[in-house]
Amino acid sequence: MTQHTSFTRAITKKRSVLKRHERVDLLKKRGQWKESSLVLGMPKTKPEE
Repeated sequence: MTQHTSFTRAITKKRSVLKRHERVDLLKKRGQWKESSLVLGMPKTKPEE
């Protein structure tokens, strides 16, 4: 059985926004995260390429 073309495009599509734990890790790496910072209301970050 073959896959529908719309399904195969969804698999290869890049994510434009990271999940919360990925954002915390990235902000720590960039030096923009303080341990006293709140997880709520943190800025959205694009993934590094």
